[in-house]
Amino acid sequence: MEINFIKPDVSHILLMQELVKEEVETGKILLRTEDEMANTIRSYTIVEVDGVMAGFTALHIHSSRLAEVRSLVVSKNFRGLKLGQKLVEKCIEEGRKYKIEQILSLTYEEGFFKSVGFRKIEKEDIPEHKIWADCIRCKHFPICDEIAMVYDL
Repeated sequence: MEINFIKPDVSHILLMQELVKEEVETGKILLRTEDEMANTIRSYTIVEVDGVMAGFTALHIHSSRLAEVRSLVVSKNFRGLKLGQKLVEKCIEEGRKYKIEQILSLTYEEGFFKSVGFRKIEKEDIPEHKIWADCIRCKHFPICDEIAMVYDL
């Protein structure tokens, strides 16, 4: 089994949207339009297993001190291979490269993020308020039940 991490180009967007579709429909992951994904394509990392897209995530930089893990998804066909963990590790590595101080995750998967070194914080303690701009588009708005977690670099 060959596992590769690649930076996508815009030709990957439709397949990425298909991969995340179920999580978007349930409200676990926020919908990103084709144009939004194209605009932020450099923030994404794809994991491939034997040449097949198995998952992806994005590291979205909010400020010179804070970035966020977004849209983390692994295909059901490839779960159990620790690909989610490896994708988050790629985000951490990228955050270090850019000298970011802290990486945020708003998640329903507290145990997973704790296992990769994140710690829970109160949403009110999130330092950059502009992250909330996306919330109005969430199907759970205004009743947010996501858990805020951070990783200190």
